[in-house]
Amino acid sequence: MQRIYEPENLMEGELLQGMLASEGIEAHLVGRHLLGGTGELPVFGLLGLSVDNDQAEYARELIAAYNAALPLPGDELESFPGTLVC
Repeated sequence: MQRIYEPENLMEGELLQGMLASEGIEAHLVGRHLLGGTGELPVFGLLGLSVDNDQAEYARELIAAYNAALPLPGDELESFPGTLVC
């Protein structure tokens, strides 16, 4: 197993885990149960996505492509009047 990515939060980790699963890659979200200890444990580096060694390179490529993706035309916030931007 190789730790290939450190998501910023649990939601991103679960999203990427699901994306990898849809491509046939079994990913493990390490550290999800440690988040309850925030304040007692360091804030950064708790979460990590791990995959089998033979799938690590492909998983990294998929995550890099995901992070580099741009919105489709028409999906910008300006296209949805009345959208609350937080």
